[in-house]
Amino acid sequence: MTEIDNKVAHLAIIMDGNGRWAKKRGLPRLLGHKAGVNALERIVYAAKDRGIRYLSVYAFSNENWNRPPVEIKGLMKLFSYYARKKLRDLVKADIRVRFAGRREGLPESVVQAMDAAEAETSDCEKMTLIACFNYGGRQEIVDSVNRFVKEHPGDPISENAICSNLYLPEVPDPDLIVRTSGELRLSNFWLWQSSYSEFFFTSSLWPDFTPEVLDEALNTFNNRERRYGGLK
Repeated sequence: MTEIDNKVAHLAIIMDGNGRWAKKRGLPRLLGHKAGVNALERIVYAAKDRGIRYLSVYAFSNENWNRPPVEIKGLMKLFSYYARKKLRDLVKADIRVRFAGRREGLPESVVQAMDAAEAETSDCEKMTLIACFNYGGRQEIVDSVNRFVKEHPGDPISENAICSNLYLPEVPDPDLIVRTSGELRLSNFWLWQSSYSEFFFTSSLWPDFTPEVLDEALNTFNNRERRYGGLK
C-alpha cells in the first residue's frame, strides 16, 4: 500500500494477546510482551511507510496494575529498556514520541525514559507515535474536567472545554481503532476521542500482527462511508 491509498490520519491500536501468545508456546508471559514489542516496532515503520500521521497504542492501562507484581515489574523494565534503546532509530526515522496518561505512581526510571523520548524526538515530523501508558479513558475525562474547573471556577463545562483539556488536545481523534486477539471491546481506550472512530477487529494475537493485516484494516476503512450522523 502506498501513501496515496491511505485515508487514515490517526490509527489507534489496542495491542492484545501477548499473554495468550506466550501460553500457546509454553513460555513465560514476559516473553510474550517482548514479542509484542517486536511487533510494535514492525508496525510503527509500516504505519509510517503508509502515510499514517499519528499512531497511538494502548501500552499499559490503569487496570493493568491489577496484574501480578512480578509481571508489572517486568513490564516497567521492558518499557524503560526499549524506550531508551530505540530512540536513535526513531529520530533517524523522523518519528516523534508522545505519551498519554498519568505519570504519578510510575517508577522514576519509566518517567525519565518518557521525558528523554519526548525531548529527543520533539523535532521529528514524519509521524507521531503515542504510547498510552498508565492510561484510562474515564480517568482522562475526569482529569480534563478537574483541570478546567480549577482554571475556570464557575464557568460552565462545555464539550470544547473538555476537548481542550484532554491529555493531548492537539492530536486528532482516531479515524480507525484496531483491536487484536478477537476481543470486541474498547477497554477504556480513547473513550472521548472514539465517538466517530471506525473499528477493525482481528483474531490475530498482537505478536502475530503483520503489515499485511494492517493493510487489510486500512483497506476496510477505505471502503467505508463515514457520515458523522448526517446523510450523503
